Parts: sequence; C-alpha cells; structure tokens
Amino acid sequence: MNFPFFISRRYLVAKKSKNAINIISMISIVGVTVGTAALIVVLSVFNGFDGVIKSMYNSFDPDLKLTPASGKVFSVNDDRLQKIREHEAVYDIAESLEDDALLRYGDQQYPAIIKGVSDNFVDISGVDTMLVVGEFILKHKNNPYAVVGQGVAHFLSLNINYIDPLVIYVLKRDAKVSMNPEQIFNRNYIFPSAVFGIQQEFDTKYVIVPLDFAKDLFDYQNELSAFEIKLKPGFNLKKAQNEITEIAGAGYLVQNRYQQHETFYKIMKSEKFYIFLILTFILIIASFNIVGSLTMLIIEKKEDIATFRSLGADLKTIRSIFFIEGWLITIVGAVLGLIFGGFICWLQIEFGFVRLQGAGSFIIDAYPVKLIWTDFVLILITVAFIGYLAAWYPVRYITKRFVIQSVS
Repeated sequence: MNFPFFISRRYLVAKKSKNAINIISMISIVGVTVGTAALIVVLSVFNGFDGVIKSMYNSFDPDLKLTPASGKVFSVNDDRLQKIREHEAVYDIAESLEDDALLRYGDQQYPAIIKGVSDNFVDISGVDTMLVVGEFILKHKNNPYAVVGQGVAHFLSLNINYIDPLVIYVLKRDAKVSMNPEQIFNRNYIFPSAVFGIQQEFDTKYVIVPLDFAKDLFDYQNELSAFEIKLKPGFNLKKAQNEITEIAGAGYLVQNRYQQHETFYKIMKSEKFYIFLILTFILIIASFNIVGSLTMLIIEKKEDIATFRSLGADLKTIRSIFFIEGWLITIVGAVLGLIFGGFICWLQIEFGFVRLQGAGSFIIDAYPVKLIWTDFVLILITVAFIGYLAAWYPVRYITKRFVIQSVS
C-alpha cells in the first residue's frame, strides 16, 4: 500500500489527542457535504424547470421554422419552397400567417397576434394537448373558430359559450389617414372554441384561427408568414437545417427551436451558470475549515514528522501525507454530498414533497427535478479542485517549517 495514503487514512479515522481537531475535521466534511448536496439539488431543479419550459415551448414551436429574411410575408409561388416540401427529412409542413390585431369581446379590448394556420397544424404542434377549456376546433361545417391564449382570454374576460363572438380589427394594408374607422380597419367576427395555456409569452399574445380566415382578414391571397416544418424521426436536426437553409437561399431564415427563442435559452443557461458560481463560492468558504483542520493536524503531528524524517522520508513524502489527508476530507464530503443530494432529488421526483406555491394553477404541482450525470461529474471535479487549493497552503508552508525544525 502507498505509504503516504496509508498514513493519511490513519490520521483521518484515528482519534486525535486534541478533540478539537476531530470536531474541525467533521465540520469540514459536513461543510463539503452540505455544499455539494446544495449544488446537485439546485442544478437538478434548474434542469427540471428547463425541461418543463422546453416541453411547453416545443408544444407551440415546430422543429424548424422558415420565415422571410426581411418583411412580414413571402409568396408561396416559389419553386424553392416546393423543393423543401420534397426534402427527405421533412415529415410535414404547416403554413401560417400572422399579424397584429385589436380584439374586442363585450366591453373589453386587447391587442394580440392573430395566427392563421393550415388544417394540419395539430400534426406539427402540440397545442391541442395544452388546452385549459374547450376543444381544439378551427373549422366545423365550414364555420371558422378561434383557439385563444389563456392570457388573452383573461384580459378579455372571455367565455366559451358560442353566443358572444370575438370581434377582430386589423389595419388595412392600404389604409390612409381617416376619421372614419370603417375606412382604415378590416373587421371580422369569430367564435372561440377553446383556450390554451402554454407559457406566458404565448398565452398573452396569440389567437389561433384558420388560415383562410386570416388571409381574408389581412387581405392576403398567396402570402404566408412562415413554413412550420416537422422532421421525420431519426433525421439529424442540424444536417436537415443546413440543407433546407441551402435550398431556401438568402431570402429566408431557417431557425430551430433554440434559435426561435435564443435570448430566452441564453438567459436560462446564464442563470444556471451564475447559481453554480454562487454556490461554489459558498463551498469555498466552507472549505476554509479544511485549512484549519490540516493546520492543527500538522502542528499536533510534529513529532511524527520528526520520526518520518528519521526513517528517511523526504519533504515531498511528508507533504503528500497531509495533502492526501486534505483531499480525503474533500472527497469523502463530496461523495456523501452527491449521494445525499441525489437522494433528495430522487425523493422529489418520486413523491414531489416540495410543492409549488399556488399548486393547481400551473401545469405542474411540485418543483420539477431532473438528474443529469454530467452535473455530478462537474461538481465532483469542482469540489476536488477546491479541496486541492484548501490543502495546498498549510501543506506547502507549515510542513516545511516542521521539517526544518526536525532537521535542526
């Protein structure tokens, strides 16, 4: 067995002559354990929320979205679009047309975005699985219906009763300044069939209507705002995106789900990173106990140091003994923390004992948790590095002092 490791292990588990060293060593291990557990729990909760939010976004956003590089709309009479439809990776494409509008329901008014979609929109998205009330019906017996965001419905005090219609006002494309609203606005009526609840960004903005209804409302014929593309299972997203982008050319943008909300996803990653840094700093502070523990241990074992020198141990060997001692404290605390933190996360996943305040009004009732093995590896490496730094100073300077004393 390696001599420095054998002695370090004995020092860790053996009872010291000064009970304070045992207490400080235990405090050091507990501090590292708690800090490590806190890291794994917090990062796992972030992973859980990230997964929930992505699932909500994915229920509204397609795999790929093709939009004009400039302007609001593009013409469907483009040979390149037909080539995109025929691409081997494309499972289906929904057409959409959207623009701003003013809504009126009863005495309430609210600005929103009218999104006209083709009949196969439910095959591309999962909006029909995120309904709060009603049924996802856009057409019935040639009559158009609207599916309204929960936030829009709230501000309009909207009810699904098929008695009171939703009135939509849209500025005419060729409108000129006039005192008569009838001359500058297109107006149409539609009954709401359902209310969806996905995420505030969508719920407070969108009203989904049939594509033909939107074209008539916006005075468009062969124009669209976007191609919403669903890929076949098994096809590489990045490769398909690059190939479709090449076919579409410079006049179009082809964005994946991440790029459609790039700012939001960057904020999510930044929040997780900064929380990791904050908890790491707390762990560094907790690791100062290791410095105190090693310092007191080296002072107590100065006679052992003299004995090791007499037996032929050099400075490097003596330093290794106490350096490994510091690392053992760190590794034991880190492993216990990972086990403890992972156990807490498992309990939350299985039983959801930490509930969200106001549970019942969200799509989830308890804090979501997702364990990712790379977090465990990253945390273990981080804690081991902090333990290295915490052990370096006392081992580097204090052992040298006692080795010099033992020689003299």
